[in-house]
Amino acid sequence: MKNFAYAAPTTLAEATQLLASATGVSRVLAGGTDLIVQLREHLRDADLVVDIKKIPEVMSLKLSPQGLHLGAAVPCYLLYDNADISAKYSALTDAARIIGGWQIQSRASIGGNLCNSSPAGDSLPALIALNAKCVIAGPQGTREVPAAEFCTGPGKNMLQKGEVLSALLFPAWTAHSGSAYQRFIPRNEMDIAVVGAGSWVKLNAAGDTIESARVALGAVAATPKFATEASDFLTGKPATEETFAQAGELAKKIATPISDMRGTAEYRTHLVGVVVKRTLADAVTRAKTAK
Repeated sequence: MKNFAYAAPTTLAEATQLLASATGVSRVLAGGTDLIVQLREHLRDADLVVDIKKIPEVMSLKLSPQGLHLGAAVPCYLLYDNADISAKYSALTDAARIIGGWQIQSRASIGGNLCNSSPAGDSLPALIALNAKCVIAGPQGTREVPAAEFCTGPGKNMLQKGEVLSALLFPAWTAHSGSAYQRFIPRNEMDIAVVGAGSWVKLNAAGDTIESARVALGAVAATPKFATEASDFLTGKPATEETFAQAGELAKKIATPISDMRGTAEYRTHLVGVVVKRTLADAVTRAKTAK
């Protein structure tokens, strides 16, 4: 591993100043479960590593009637260990449970998974389906961008020099709503999604009609995708297996996967329909039983 300078600021202002004034390549360390491996394997370089774990804002986790505030460095296990968060933001905790193993989840964070910006990142479709916003802190202040727009390419995102993702904001949970995330992998030991899908739905009071929905895909393009046509199609439709299957077919239209050792492009496109149908079914079931 190449030598690098290390800093552990205690405020966002200090962190952004360090990043903005750094010469060479600077990297942010949240949990380090991706970055340390990348540095060790010479997949990425760093002249400065800024550890943000000591900054209170990025370690903050708050659930309120206004929604969920998730600090960018909050470890995954704190999400699925919280029964209220698991019930109201199920797609998020579905993803948090499968980002690495138990030991990894004590360090890894949803914010770090997003900033790694892998097209196959498990949290990304869940964030998009739940309509999360990214709070980005920089030397000039903060800005917010939709999670659907954060990633710009494989391993690339909207963060500029001096900026750091500080938090993720989720809309308030509403009655008769539910969400789910699933990925397809050929075996349990292979923890990179061949296809991933996140779905969120809101049902009418009777629980038989979809009032609104959001569907998102991962691992089928250079960035995670919001399936606009499939999501719009679901509005006003009966909450049935046939509807879910039709939405899955529409979601296939935005899939532009590659062929690699994990699956062919044709196979991945087929799986989009399967996984979207399954996540919609799970989301509807959760919406019907949510309190």
